[in-house]
Amino acid sequence: MTSDSRHGAAVDTPSATVQPADTPVSTRLPQRWLILAVLCVAQLVVVLDNTVLTVAVPVLTTELGASTADVQWMINAYALVLSGLLLTAGSAADRYGRRRMLLAGLVLFGLGSLAAGLAATSGQLIAARAGMGVGGALLVTATLAVAMQVFDGAERSRAIGIWAATSALGFAVGPPIGGTILAHLPWGAIFLMNVPIVLVCLLAGRALVPESRDPAGGRLDVAGAVLSTAGLTAVVWSIISGPDRGWASVEVLGAAVVGAFLLGLFVQWERRIADPMLDMHFFRDRRFVGAISGVVLITFGATGALFLLTQHLQFVRGYPAWEAGLRMAPFALSIVLLNVSGVATVLIRRLGLAAAIALGMTLLAGGLAVVTLVPSDGYGVLLGGLLVMGVGCALANPAIVEAVMSAIPAEKAGAGAGVDGTMTEVGSSLGIAVLGAVLNARFAALLPAALAGAGSFPAALAAAGDGPEREAVTAAFASALETGQMVGAVAVLVGGLVAAGLLHRAQRSEAVR
Repeated sequence: MTSDSRHGAAVDTPSATVQPADTPVSTRLPQRWLILAVLCVAQLVVVLDNTVLTVAVPVLTTELGASTADVQWMINAYALVLSGLLLTAGSAADRYGRRRMLLAGLVLFGLGSLAAGLAATSGQLIAARAGMGVGGALLVTATLAVAMQVFDGAERSRAIGIWAATSALGFAVGPPIGGTILAHLPWGAIFLMNVPIVLVCLLAGRALVPESRDPAGGRLDVAGAVLSTAGLTAVVWSIISGPDRGWASVEVLGAAVVGAFLLGLFVQWERRIADPMLDMHFFRDRRFVGAISGVVLITFGATGALFLLTQHLQFVRGYPAWEAGLRMAPFALSIVLLNVSGVATVLIRRLGLAAAIALGMTLLAGGLAVVTLVPSDGYGVLLGGLLVMGVGCALANPAIVEAVMSAIPAEKAGAGAGVDGTMTEVGSSLGIAVLGAVLNARFAALLPAALAGAGSFPAALAAAGDGPEREAVTAAFASALETGQMVGAVAVLVGGLVAAGLLHRAQRSEAVR
């Protein structure tokens, strides 16, 4: 991002001293790396809250008497509220102060975690998870927006890389942490553990994080907030519900149509008002369009394929969820190591954003192909593939985030973070839903005729009993997983190359001007 694009955003230190957002290197905040640590811990608890829940589903089903629909809502209530509010949360951070929204997000997330940990019924837990989604939306947008204000130059790239690596770490360590907690403590502890972490972040954030806002933020765009929240929630719900309810069902199609209609009204409204929540002129910038397209395409393939990989480890190799997460830890740890050490930042700077995205996604796709296609009963091949995937993500993830954020002025950092988060949620939901549908379709086609009615791998195993059909069911599921993972690998490769191509063309067009 050029220095010209950063003018206009004011930064207030906790003692109310005002500094320009593009503070020169000599006057950078001395506590900026401590601030980043607070931001990353806050981001980590948001990601952990979803992944840690995967190992608690059997316990919740038993102790709360939760139905299948209840369990789905326990998981989806958080994701739906978070994804629906990201644009609004980003706009609120710009208008009312990024530090203020960060602290508000911590408070709401902490209260929601406390309510979830003490819930006595499925309904109470679902409501608490929805409340946590509100706090999560504020945290996802405010943490990135604050990092954009506190860091500049090469340090900003490194900070974004560390922030992005936090999500990968949360994805990998969630199941092992959840499994360890459930082995020694009641299920409510997986939520209550958030409370002390949030309190520490709240105190540290209040003491360390400077305030910043868009000086020309204007009034709250209430209509835009309502339209975007309702539209995004409807679209994401249709994506999440498609595999279970049927893509052609009235509910799924109806939600998708209503969501698209509301988002269309949102776009028209934003074009008309003086102080829009999301400036539609951003979409005239080819860099911005290329970057957000890349976010959707890349997260579609990567999240979907990694979701299938965890199923491969659990259902085909027989590992419990916590151990599957532990065996995938090298993937996340390699991302964290390369970004914390600064190696990824140096490579991204030398390659450029477009080339870094292309190379990173090629490595991620190659690692997925190795894990999927190379036969091995041991851990060596899996470890090698995970490390290659980690190197790819360490390059591509911060590069695509930086591409999004560098395409907009710094005073709109919250809005940029909201767009990045929204596209990530949409891409991730699509990846899990679509690749899950590919898996299910292939599995159904390969099942023995006598088990054709089984709707899932566990159901088919139960129907097969201990007879010879059991091996056929396992082989069918393994083959279906391979198909789904390879579709994901191809999607990752194509998405990365398309995003890189769009960014490269945009950069060439700007250079010609």
